[in-house]
Amino acid sequence: MNTTIDTAVIVIFSAFVLGIGLLFARTGRNLKSFFAGGEAVPWFIGGLSLFMSFFSAGTFVAWGSIAYKHGWVAITIQWTMCIGALVTGLFLAPRWKQTGALTAAEFIRERLGVTVQKAFIFIFTLVSLFIKGSVLYPVAKLVSSSLNLPLVPCTIGLGIFMIAYTAVGGLWAVMVTDILQFVVLSAAVFILLPLSLDKVGGFSSFTQRVPDDFFNLLNGEYTFGFIAAFVIYHICYIGGNWTFVQRYTSVDSPKSARNVAFLFAGLYLISPVIWMMPPMIYKAINPSLTGLDTENAYLMICKLVLPPGLLGLMLTGMYFSTSASANTALNVVSAVFTNDIYKGLINPTASDKQLIRVARGSSWVFGLGMIGIALLVPAAGGIVEVVLSISSISGGPLLAPALWALFSKRLTSRATLWITGISLTVNLFFKVLSPLLLDFKLTRGAETIIGVGLPLLLLLGYELWSRSKKMEAKEYDQYVAARQKKREEAQAESAEELREVRKQNRFGLQVIAGSLAFTALMLFGLGLLADLGGGITAGIGVVILLAALIPWRAAQRVELSLPNPVEKFVNSNN
Repeated sequence: MNTTIDTAVIVIFSAFVLGIGLLFARTGRNLKSFFAGGEAVPWFIGGLSLFMSFFSAGTFVAWGSIAYKHGWVAITIQWTMCIGALVTGLFLAPRWKQTGALTAAEFIRERLGVTVQKAFIFIFTLVSLFIKGSVLYPVAKLVSSSLNLPLVPCTIGLGIFMIAYTAVGGLWAVMVTDILQFVVLSAAVFILLPLSLDKVGGFSSFTQRVPDDFFNLLNGEYTFGFIAAFVIYHICYIGGNWTFVQRYTSVDSPKSARNVAFLFAGLYLISPVIWMMPPMIYKAINPSLTGLDTENAYLMICKLVLPPGLLGLMLTGMYFSTSASANTALNVVSAVFTNDIYKGLINPTASDKQLIRVARGSSWVFGLGMIGIALLVPAAGGIVEVVLSISSISGGPLLAPALWALFSKRLTSRATLWITGISLTVNLFFKVLSPLLLDFKLTRGAETIIGVGLPLLLLLGYELWSRSKKMEAKEYDQYVAARQKKREEAQAESAEELREVRKQNRFGLQVIAGSLAFTALMLFGLGLLADLGGGITAGIGVVILLAALIPWRAAQRVELSLPNPVEKFVNSNN
């Protein structure tokens, strides 16, 4: 490993990404453009951004650890995300777009009332801080151990950089980072995989040197029950997580929202096989890792085979994919606070300038909270334990009621609060109190099944009971009235405002094209420095340079002339 070259790559690429964020500093004219791209983001940009929002260094650390220890089951687990996205594309994403809401919290307020919204905002913010804070920890660990930097200052420094980027640029800045990191990580892994196979002596040598059960679809504590529950969980998570809902509401129509989810599904059908092979190969090279050391398997195979500069590129991709994931959460938490708490409850008459100031300030506050959580992850047992535990406890109770309300006319605010409260109480009891008081701990599969299954059973029970009583929620009538009001507001939206949105989106596509060209040039340079893998590196650079033509041509096709202003809202309901 050449620390000087790798550090230079990290610094140059980081400066470039921060520069991109500054480019978008003046494009957010109001909440809709800052948080939702003016509801006119191209669906393929939204789909790639959704994919990278799900991605982070935790993918390499957490799933890489599982791949190293148990093999193919890490891929099986991630395929549940593909199934969840397919269901989301068929049934859920179009529904979210049809609500006309800017955020999931706005839909919850209109459909289930302010009290439910406040409760869910509190839970969502707390969960987001813990999960995204926990994924900041592994990338700081990777960077600090690779460049011999202290962990705590590294965590704080990377976290502050992440917050600054989000607070300046809004959704488009986040999405450009998402696309750029998708390309960078794909390039790095496509270089890493053949070099790893060459190091182990080829595919046949790899398969002969790993345990007999290494390629089983199920392994260890990851049983069929766990996988089945994870499928249901990911339907709720991909279809209802407030971070992902923003990707469905920021496009122009239900059809585009469906395409966002389908693109995500296709990427998660193919990518797990490519992403998870390197740590699986490292098992054949060095089978001695145990405990939390298995979280370093991905880093170790990278350090072993990547040429100078490529490790820096890989680390940069890991960091900014984590940053993209955390940025998306920050953007949504800030959107919820600004749109649904500050504007909705505190200052309904706030100007666009005031709202943007609050949005950026709240990004800093929530981001500092994430940094604090990241510093506590080692004491909680590592990222795998933190992420899976929080997901099983809060995922079902938080996400299932809102998804149910997309289809049900009978679900009331009171029933929602009871179902969420009961589910959270039961999940917390089995996770925290049961091991202490009863010396009984659920398996990972049982924990996930109860966490997701209980709220769904309670929702189904309430739906059947209310149907037998021929009841319909009064909140549903209020929701229908709110949608009609949105239609009237869409009619009043100025042509000039819509034209500015189009200009912002054209600019975003042009920046993506330029970013890809910059990445291609960097790969050409690294290919010249590499003693091994230089040809592969330069070849991938050519592919990326050609790919830059796609967003560039898409930008040229963005029309600045506009139809009737109401057309966009009408299309969103067809």
